[in-house]
Amino acid sequence: MDTVTVNDIRLEHEVRGSGEPVLLISPVLPDGFLPLVAEPVLTERYHLVTYHKRGWSGSTHTPGPVGVADHVADAVALLDHLGIDRVHVAGHSTGGAVAAQLAQDHPDRIATVALLELSLLSVPAGAAFFAQAAPAFEAYADGDPERAFGLFLSLAGGMDWERCRTLLDERIPGSVAQGVKDADTLFGVELPALAEWRFGPDEAAAIRQPVLSVLGGATQPLWVDVAGFLRSNVPDVEECVVDGVGHLLHIERSRPVAEALARFLARHPITP
Repeated sequence: MDTVTVNDIRLEHEVRGSGEPVLLISPVLPDGFLPLVAEPVLTERYHLVTYHKRGWSGSTHTPGPVGVADHVADAVALLDHLGIDRVHVAGHSTGGAVAAQLAQDHPDRIATVALLELSLLSVPAGAAFFAQAAPAFEAYADGDPERAFGLFLSLAGGMDWERCRTLLDERIPGSVAQGVKDADTLFGVELPALAEWRFGPDEAAAIRQPVLSVLGGATQPLWVDVAGFLRSNVPDVEECVVDGVGHLLHIERSRPVAEALARFLARHPITP
């Protein structure tokens, strides 16, 4: 990956493909979009920008708190560095929070928003999800980041850890080891920032760009609730359900997710 210094931090980033630019923002797995950006339906039509947010992988690790607004500022600075004025943005999970905030704060820069199972804790199922995640937080507090990471990913992905680890090793080699290294960011920075992020009906209604909400057909109740929230409050939202997958939908079945995203982007080009 290339590196750039913006806002006094180093960001690792990569650009591939050609066409209209698309910024992809990952959450817990900094290279989580690798299976998606390998799909020809996207690389042959779009200029895909992926990057590691601050605190993840080789990007600068800064002490918390690091809020969603900080990630928005970093993303805008990265776009400026790359000379990209207007862009499609896609975010998965907590990366979706950055994408949604970008659309609110910089409507002139963001053409469309794709939210792959946006994580939002204020929906009814949010409290139950975090109660289920308690063993992962306890393992982290006990100084066992490997167990903490495995418990959290298993819960979010809706599968046992053996199956989850096998999937990640096959589709994103090295991601488990990197996730364990970044456990301090996950449990000490990323999740607390998500808990502080405000995205209620008024904020959702403020997003005027076309929005694609992508949901796994076998996902957890948290993200079913979030999809319902988006459906009820975002003015211009389309929904796509990918059968047979959970929260790691674009890793489990990258092709149908890539095809849905490509169709959405083709319906809403930056330049008509």
